[in-house]
Amino acid sequence: MSSVSDWEAASNPVKENRAGNIGKAVDRYEGPLKVTGTAPYAYEVEPPSPPAYGVMVSAGIAAGRITAIDTAAAEAAPGVKLVWTHLNVPAQGPRPERYDFFTPSPRPALQSDRIYFFGQQVAVVVADTLENATAAAALIQVTYETDAPMADFHAHLEDGVQPPGESDMEIGDFAKGFAAAPVKIDDVWRTPLQNHCQMEPCATTAWWEGDHLTVHTSVQMVRFAQNSLAETLMMPHKSVRLLTRYVGGGFGGKGSFYEDLVLASLASRELGQPVKVAFSRQQMMHGTVHRPATEQRVRLGATKDGRLTAMSMMTVTHCDSRGNFTEHASNFARNLYAAPNRLTGHRLVRMDLPVASAMRAPGEASGTLSLEVAMDELAEKLGMDPVELRILNEPESDPETGKPFSIRQLVRCMREGAQQFGWDRRIPKPGQVREGRWNIGLGMAAAIRGNFLLPAKASFTVDAAGVITVKQGMTDIGTGTYTVLAQIAAETLGVPLGDVRVEIGDSELPPAPGSGGQFGAATAGSAALDAGMNLRKAIAEIAVADPASPLFGAPSEDITFQDGVIAIANRSERLADLIRRNRPDGLTADGEVRPAMDAGKWSSHTYGAHFVEVGVDTVTGEVRTRRMLGVFAAGRILNWKTARSQLTGGMIWGVGSALTEGNSVDTHYGSLINQDLAGYLVPVQADIGELDAIMLDEVDDKANPMGIKGVGELGISGAGAAVANAIYNACGVRVRDYPITPDKILAALG
Repeated sequence: MSSVSDWEAASNPVKENRAGNIGKAVDRYEGPLKVTGTAPYAYEVEPPSPPAYGVMVSAGIAAGRITAIDTAAAEAAPGVKLVWTHLNVPAQGPRPERYDFFTPSPRPALQSDRIYFFGQQVAVVVADTLENATAAAALIQVTYETDAPMADFHAHLEDGVQPPGESDMEIGDFAKGFAAAPVKIDDVWRTPLQNHCQMEPCATTAWWEGDHLTVHTSVQMVRFAQNSLAETLMMPHKSVRLLTRYVGGGFGGKGSFYEDLVLASLASRELGQPVKVAFSRQQMMHGTVHRPATEQRVRLGATKDGRLTAMSMMTVTHCDSRGNFTEHASNFARNLYAAPNRLTGHRLVRMDLPVASAMRAPGEASGTLSLEVAMDELAEKLGMDPVELRILNEPESDPETGKPFSIRQLVRCMREGAQQFGWDRRIPKPGQVREGRWNIGLGMAAAIRGNFLLPAKASFTVDAAGVITVKQGMTDIGTGTYTVLAQIAAETLGVPLGDVRVEIGDSELPPAPGSGGQFGAATAGSAALDAGMNLRKAIAEIAVADPASPLFGAPSEDITFQDGVIAIANRSERLADLIRRNRPDGLTADGEVRPAMDAGKWSSHTYGAHFVEVGVDTVTGEVRTRRMLGVFAAGRILNWKTARSQLTGGMIWGVGSALTEGNSVDTHYGSLINQDLAGYLVPVQADIGELDAIMLDEVDDKANPMGIKGVGELGISGAGAAVANAIYNACGVRVRDYPITPDKILAALG
């Protein structure tokens, strides 16, 4: 990893964490553009000439092949410029037999007559207007030879196999330890298929200038999408420029890309004019990825005083028939609680369903819905407080690897959360608190999410006006990347935030991995810090070597940067004056970050604790979340406002996972039943009640030079389990088949 030199360590304002921009509740950098509707999303980008519009046609079966496809009426329709199917689409790079959805490789569109899932794209129509393209697409007639789809996940659990390259993890002897335990929990939980439901659908605007392609598209990973698109089109990577400057929500669903990107690019080349292609909302539900359903068996064995002696979490999940993606719902359990005998693992069932892939907090979001409820059940059996049970089983080091924790404040999260929430007023026996027809209950759960750092680069430039420009091929999917990069630049170079410009979301900028996996801020921010410190050092060296500068001859490491002024003691000058005199065309410095050589020596995670109060109407089965509090330890917080927004957004998603969210499969047709936001229920403001997130002071100096971690996925981890535990405390009902809908509560109440 890029290390901080002695000079940098002595003069690093970010490291010192002084009262500057870092950590403050700074408003969103791009907020005014978004609220005024002037931030152009991918489909809204104005191309250099009038565009044509593409509309895709989706398969109406889940498995089989196309035996005939009649496009004559569509081709003759008004305004139609081209109609493509597998019979006439231009040649593309071949699709690997199996591929990781996040590994660059060709992603050909309309590849063959084979149908692998309901909603697969089978044709595209491009016309002069969106209306004409939509009307023509409806005229295409497709005839299929249909196979009975394998679409009932729970009917095929026994078909599960170990994911490629994986094996079960066992420490000690779980079977023996569990058999000997005097207190046991052995239950099965089910979580449903979930859709990402981003506000902005996947969309692309593409045009060519000679052999060079420019695409504006909605993706989370710039360089990955650029490279894969180039391989699909069988052209040099450098001939593709991909931009994704504003993304209206990703959540993992835009971690890869889809047919809109490929077909818009191909059609633009064919027609010699810009082309726009977007998914409809219904196509988003089937044609993009989703979180797969799971079945999780959790077994806990404990002594009568509450110490875990055996712990197992085994998950069965599904993916598409050609995929390998696994919802690793058991992985987090390997790091959370101490137990000498442990067994965790996964089984994968390949189905004739749309492609499964990452969705916010893949693994933890699903897995905590079982283990953190099982811990609540165990606490009840033991007659212990759920918080105290978790604290009793707090490990001194990583329970599986034995590695020391880089920093771990989970116990502090739970203790401070309990105090702030009023946990001591909880009555352990269910159903004891009533307000009219509402039963009131309290629940809690722990939260954990891994911490990651990936390679990234950045560049900083200062111009003759003293303005700092940050350039990085990073993305902002609504998480605040623009803002935190501006804060790091302002703090490092000692300039007002208004004197910072941020350019991201462009494949021609220094590469960064993009947004996802909760690694974005730490990775992008660490590279930005390195670039900023390198520029700071270069500026200082120019100043002390410039006879015209008041700082001439001074030790460069003693120079301070603040409010656009560089100074030593009572000698100072404006940064802009120094640059104008010495580098009128601007001065640029690059930076990068790589994982440290010793990063593998530490067990590094983010942690939290959720506390929830719910009301349950025992007449209707309705559940209302009245209060939610999350306390989190996630490294140095770069921006209090955007971090809190990420955490509370995740907590609200946890409420949806517990109470409303899920998509059912019509097993006869292999289709998803909910195909729009009217039928797929996500929480709204009225569902939430009082909501707060507290972030503990923390700097993880083992994580990266700034001590940053991520928060984007931590907030959802454990939140749904806390809701489920509160429901039980309110009315004595355990529902292990999510979501916990009123009909399930009423059935359990009898």
